[in-house]
Amino acid sequence: GEVLKNLNKFYKRKEIQRLGAENGLDARLFHQAFISFRKYIMESSSVSADLHIILNDICCGAGNVCLLGHVDDLFPFFLRHAKQIFPMLDCMDDLRKISDLRLPPNWYPDARAIQRKIIFHAGPTNSGKTYHAIQRFLSAKSGIYCGPLKLLAHEIFQKSNDANVPCDLVTGEERVYANKDARQAPHIACTIEMCSTNTPYEVAVIDEIQMIRDPARGWAWTRALLGLCAEEIHICGEPAAIDLVTELMYTTGEEVEVRNYKRLTPLTVLDHALESLDNLQPGDCVVCFSKNDIYSISRQIEAKGLECAVIYGSLPPGTKLEQAKKFNDPNDPCKILVATDAIGMGLNLCIKRIIFNSIVKPTINEKGEKEIDSITTSQALQIAGRAGRYGSSFKQGEVTTMHRDDLMQLKEILNESVRPVKAAGLHPTPEQIEMFAYHLPDATLSNLIDIFVSLSQVDGLYFVCNIDDFKFLADMIQHIPLNLRSRYVFCTAPLNRKEPFVCTTLLKFARQFSRNEPLTFDWLCRHTKWPLPSPKNIKELVHLEAVHDVFDLYLWLSYRFMDMFPDAALVRDIQKKLDGIIQVGVCNITKLIRASQSAAAPGAAEVVSEDFPLSRTKRDTRAVSDRQGVKSTEALSVAVEVPEGRRVKNLKAYRSATRQEDLKSHGRGSLANRLLREGLLTQEMLRQLESEWQDQHRNGTYGLRSKRDDQSSSNETGKKKK
Repeated sequence: GEVLKNLNKFYKRKEIQRLGAENGLDARLFHQAFISFRKYIMESSSVSADLHIILNDICCGAGNVCLLGHVDDLFPFFLRHAKQIFPMLDCMDDLRKISDLRLPPNWYPDARAIQRKIIFHAGPTNSGKTYHAIQRFLSAKSGIYCGPLKLLAHEIFQKSNDANVPCDLVTGEERVYANKDARQAPHIACTIEMCSTNTPYEVAVIDEIQMIRDPARGWAWTRALLGLCAEEIHICGEPAAIDLVTELMYTTGEEVEVRNYKRLTPLTVLDHALESLDNLQPGDCVVCFSKNDIYSISRQIEAKGLECAVIYGSLPPGTKLEQAKKFNDPNDPCKILVATDAIGMGLNLCIKRIIFNSIVKPTINEKGEKEIDSITTSQALQIAGRAGRYGSSFKQGEVTTMHRDDLMQLKEILNESVRPVKAAGLHPTPEQIEMFAYHLPDATLSNLIDIFVSLSQVDGLYFVCNIDDFKFLADMIQHIPLNLRSRYVFCTAPLNRKEPFVCTTLLKFARQFSRNEPLTFDWLCRHTKWPLPSPKNIKELVHLEAVHDVFDLYLWLSYRFMDMFPDAALVRDIQKKLDGIIQVGVCNITKLIRASQSAAAPGAAEVVSEDFPLSRTKRDTRAVSDRQGVKSTEALSVAVEVPEGRRVKNLKAYRSATRQEDLKSHGRGSLANRLLREGLLTQEMLRQLESEWQDQHRNGTYGLRSKRDDQSSSNETGKKKK
């Protein structure tokens, strides 16, 4: 007990904490080291003789010397123990130098060796800013286009070659040469992560520069902006990024010329909402922010005898292009588009009117939890700007909402100024991680990244990008024996960690790779069960999309480990066939939705409306709130037991009902708003529930009772109604 008391005194001493900080132990590490040190002393059957003597002197107060003075004598033993559990303490100065990110311009000596001319083409969507940059790209002797999407890179690749300017296409998964003998062309169109900072060009184009603030991918724009070795750098994007780019270029000694552009066609925010799908017109695009809403809206549209195209993020690029072509074709009966914000960039669409089905968007926070928040001004402008594209059959664009009470908020969002871009993203390079590993040979890759980020120093113009996906993959493959460089490459693979099938496949790839066994075409076919039939329901369509991502993953790895992933050409062939199968599935999406509903197992809860899919959680909470212009007298909340993938047909499972007055009195704290913010309820679900309740109310078949009604019925019959 005396030892424990004195150890705790040691821990609380300010002088000891200061000495710890001087030796690299911040508050968190100091606390962890002390807990381990205390456990070592208290639980060890014996300790070294010198430590035993010190402890004895402290506890006995040898020579009547002040106990606190003797407590400090424990520090050398504490520091020695701390270095055993935190080996980095022995080389802290070296690690701090390696993780010093305060001067990123110095990472690119080739770019610093030339005086670059920086031209910023600033303007909204559909203002011609990218067009002017591309014209200069085409007229140059050599050039590189860097875009955020494969679709954009492919579009510039096509335009260049159509204009008789030989241009290669370079993406993470694909290399297409303009020359038949595979000689590199003087022009390259690439996704921004794939740009070379060593090759000299006359002109470089960096598209969508505002994405330099992206928490996950911003580092790629920073790298291109600081590192491209080109005489002229043409930057395209929102005016909100002008100040940051100017400041960054000031640190490199380069001036920025700004060319401002205005929208080429007028865009009008309408004074009325759509309110009903009966009011849809040719050229309309309904924008949703969840797949469930996509399925619901497309089903309702086709139930009215209208054809619609469907575009969402997880569709393969070929399917997106095919759906866009179908919608744009004046001779095709498909005149309506239902899409997510995936249409915000990368697709040329002949849209007359953008209709926001909702103005809230689900996001995943840093804890991995689902949240819902209003879309930003930048997102709203990017999407709304797709209406009335210059050169299309519609000379002006229109934008509105599906529901009346969203329209005023949309107008407020669109009228707000776009938040200035404040900082540019950075990411540790493989070389930096290798130097860390040299000093900390026993640390896992995930720990190396953690230590790097904790020690890294950045100035106010930069931030370290989110590394959660990297760490997720690093932890997943940690048990597989790989050298550090290979492990790093696997962890940077572009995949969605929410797709179990794709993550499992990466794990199998890594395991096979570690055995030095090539991943052949036959092996891949066995794993994916290729050939695959056309999808019969939504679940099968989603699986096909995941298989397409697996093929993408194989192709991505094949360009980094050619000998271990040798059958890229064969995989690309079957990927094209799979793209065709998915296209057929998307064209028949409403049939797949119906098949999914009819396949629901007996005994499951029945559906609110056949167009209303519940989310996949085991226990789902839903709510109905009063909306403007609707004479709702109740706000209803329900907790329904739903097996994964099931849908519900009526609302038997409602447990309580709350008066409209209660809903109003709670304001933003109401159950409905809380569920919306927490991502347990979408606007579409809320409206569907309310609509059905109103129908039942008018028809006199309530199907739902308030608590008061239940009590009344109970008094009459002697039994409680469920």
